Amino acid sequence: MLDVDDVRAARERVRETSRWTPLEYSHTFSEMTGANVHLKLETFQRTGAFKIRGATNRIATLSDEERTAGVVTASAGNHAQGVALAASRAGVDSKIVMPEHAPIAKVKATRSYGGEVVLYGVDYSEAAERAHEIEHEEGRTYVHAFDDPAIMAGQGTIGLEIVDDLPEVDTVVVPIGGGGLISGIATALKGFDSDIRVIGVQAEGASSVAESLQKGEIYERESVDTIADGIATRRVGDLTFDVIDERVDEVVTVDDSEIAIALTYLLERSKTLVEGAGAVPLAALLNGRFEYDEDETIVPCLCGGNIDLNTLTTVIMRGLVETGRYVRLKTVLKDRPGALEDLIDVIAAQQANIYAIQHDRTSRDIGMNAAEVELDLETRGPEHVAELVAGMEERGYEVELLS
Repeated sequence: MLDVDDVRAARERVRETSRWTPLEYSHTFSEMTGANVHLKLETFQRTGAFKIRGATNRIATLSDEERTAGVVTASAGNHAQGVALAASRAGVDSKIVMPEHAPIAKVKATRSYGGEVVLYGVDYSEAAERAHEIEHEEGRTYVHAFDDPAIMAGQGTIGLEIVDDLPEVDTVVVPIGGGGLISGIATALKGFDSDIRVIGVQAEGASSVAESLQKGEIYERESVDTIADGIATRRVGDLTFDVIDERVDEVVTVDDSEIAIALTYLLERSKTLVEGAGAVPLAALLNGRFEYDEDETIVPCLCGGNIDLNTLTTVIMRGLVETGRYVRLKTVLKDRPGALEDLIDVIAAQQANIYAIQHDRTSRDIGMNAAEVELDLETRGPEHVAELVAGMEERGYEVELLS
């Protein structure tokens, strides 16, 4: 089993390649939760995520023969970039298999770091199958994304940084995909102080670890479905599961709406851009997925910031909808001059901002003398939405909320 000395050795190997990332106190989230919240900003890591740590440590352990043959791996994006950069810095050829629908930004970044990208499969598991085929066909060394002691030890250097910067930490909250990150961090933290609590968080649509712990054995999902692509794995690793079972205190889940809201809060209130996987620890804290004491010192690990811009747009909009900041509604007007202007006056009186209007006289769901109107509105929150709807209904409009 991995131990803290492995993590300390890894810190020496990765020191020149990875960055010691900031640990910053958050007034906003401390006030929102009542806890003493410090954010571990691994979003500022080289390649934009923690994966460079484990990849650098693993490649540093290659034999001369393995270095000559090159490496291969599978990844949804962040591990791909870590392996590509670590391999390039070590003068090792790398081939990276990524799912066909991996975020474009991550594919481009991986290529820019010197990795040869092969797009294959619908998710990480299928990409990994192809990577193993390449391993045997070309004699390359497979660099596992999480189920490897050297990978786990490299990721665990985050835990050493946390206790060096904040020795009084009580709880550290970590996202879980395949389990390499939390295995390393839990090993480092428990090696420093066994009383430090480690909470793992998964997306509901990829909750293999939570289900495995409940069953007492590794459970593989048939599919995954979450905006947190960085932790969208169908199963936990064999090695990581044992470490999680022994050293992680609790594993909880959050849904995509909660992830979107946390991501939006981080962007708006902390000016911090994270990907979906990076937002899950904060989502768990904000939604009370685990118990904690008032003024408890809690560190959510924001594990990465490599989010595709198209995905970011969707997630922000979802976050605005969930927090009542953006609403789409439908109503029916009499088809006469001035009817639309009257509706706009009502909305203006409620101080909602109109983004878009769709006016349709041809809908089969309305009378011949009516027009259906859909409006996209900027609002100030749930109470404002309720006031807006009430104001429209007082003026005789029937209102249907579409989002």
